[in-house]
Amino acid sequence: MSPRSASVNEELRRRSRERLLQATVDLVGERGYESTTLGDIADRAGAARGLVSYYFPGKRHLLQSAVHRLMHLTLEAALEHEPCSDDGRERLARAIDAILGLARDHPLLMRTHMAGILQAEGFVQCPEQQRLAELLRDTVTRYGSPDVDTDYPLLRALLMGAVVAVLLPGAPMPGPRLRAELFQRYGLDWELGVPPDGGPPDGTFPR
Repeated sequence: MSPRSASVNEELRRRSRERLLQATVDLVGERGYESTTLGDIADRAGAARGLVSYYFPGKRHLLQSAVHRLMHLTLEAALEHEPCSDDGRERLARAIDAILGLARDHPLLMRTHMAGILQAEGFVQCPEQQRLAELLRDTVTRYGSPDVDTDYPLLRALLMGAVVAVLLPGAPMPGPRLRAELFQRYGLDWELGVPPDGGPPDGTFPR
């Protein structure tokens, strides 16, 4: 049997890494961070346990990469959802809805992710985070920002703050209210993106 080519080996490595990332999202979302071990993740991914350490320097790095991958895939799907649109305001609305939707649909996972960012290790730079950043920067560019280098990190901070507000234990903010505030800040009509049922909160948009 002839040895595998470099491209085949690279594809196998990519698939192994993605299985580990998906297993992390699934297990942490089900059990929480502390109750999920690296061995659990490797077993769920069908991978050798040594592969986890080969790809990721630690459990927190693995989690951040996994969540950034989920955020990237979710945002990409929202931006390219039919009917496709090149309108910058529509794309920004979809981006806001996609990120708020992650807080709604994956509360344990996203709460764990946000808590980890605030710990000593801080914000992990990884390929998944870079792909997410590229999509958000492109969204800000298409929206018509005159200063993307300033407006992109501001949008990122506002979205992170909104996720924290939705998930804050004991005092969560309603998602529709946060959506309305973000939409008003960027001059977006309530009907753009994927508006929640029930219409805008009272006093935020004209009826």
